[in-house]
Amino acid sequence: MEKQEISTFDLLIQTHVGLKRQGPGSPEMTIRALRYVEHLDENSRIADLGCGTGGQTMVLAQNTTGQITGVDMIPEFIDVFNKNTKELHLENRVTGIVGSVEELPFEQEELDLIWSEGVIDGIGFEKGLTYWNQFLKKDGYVAVTCPSWFTDERPSEVDKFWTDAGSGLDTVEQNLSALKKAGYQFVAAFILPETCWTEQYFIPREEAEKALLQKYAGDKTVAAYIEGDQYEVELYNKYKQQYGYVFYIGKKI
Repeated sequence: MEKQEISTFDLLIQTHVGLKRQGPGSPEMTIRALRYVEHLDENSRIADLGCGTGGQTMVLAQNTTGQITGVDMIPEFIDVFNKNTKELHLENRVTGIVGSVEELPFEQEELDLIWSEGVIDGIGFEKGLTYWNQFLKKDGYVAVTCPSWFTDERPSEVDKFWTDAGSGLDTVEQNLSALKKAGYQFVAAFILPETCWTEQYFIPREEAEKALLQKYAGDKTVAAYIEGDQYEVELYNKYKQQYGYVFYIGKKI
């Protein structure tokens, strides 16, 4: 029987499906951002877009009382998401569904809060915020993380890495301008600390990749995939003063 070649996308899923988070972040930073959101109650409707396996969603659920819908395009992530809701006894008000963050299933002005950690840069910061705006009630909130330049210095190898990944970086100032242009009042913005990259994401991911190397010993596609992830770590360690993830919170006007 001919051995089936594994794809990079399959490797991405296998690497991340067992992780608490699929990108930089932490429970502490999720809670910090949530403190800027007012007037949530048991009748509030919340959507977590690009929810992954729900690491941050479960934190939201444990610190709010409303109904939460997680949306992610990867069925394997949603399976874990819904398993986690049952283990935490949250299934009566937290549900994960398979879907696209660019084709949302919600009604106009249905939501009180749109949450999204580490996804919006893939569709464009202003484009995503503009599209999502229609699903928020007036005075509803949006809270997103997005990789951003901190300085005017923009190392070319960082720029190339993120552009090749389909996610060009803008400065914090550019993103704040885009936030307002998309129909939101600026509420807050803060940089995620280094531990959100290292302890919360890179280190657990590296452990998952060690298992992949054993599972697919000698596979060149796997080796190249992991080499690309290691390069991401090297870039961050070298240039973390110039870029990183920023939490942006806005209120629909």
